[in-house]
Amino acid sequence: MGNPARRFSKGRTARRRAQTFKASAPSIIECPNCHDMMLSHRVCKNCGHYDGKEIIAKVDVN
Repeated sequence: MGNPARRFSKGRTARRRAQTFKASAPSIIECPNCHDMMLSHRVCKNCGHYDGKEIIAKVDVN
């Protein structure tokens, strides 16, 4: 079994590891039902629909 000739420096390891911790913006899409912006793969907060089905019923308080 092969062994590394020399160990990687801490800086090289940290630079490689830093790529996995990058912050990314959430993917926002348009709701096909109410056309409001929503997070993808989540229930729409405005109308309560997901995947063409009503998941959360809208309740009027008035």
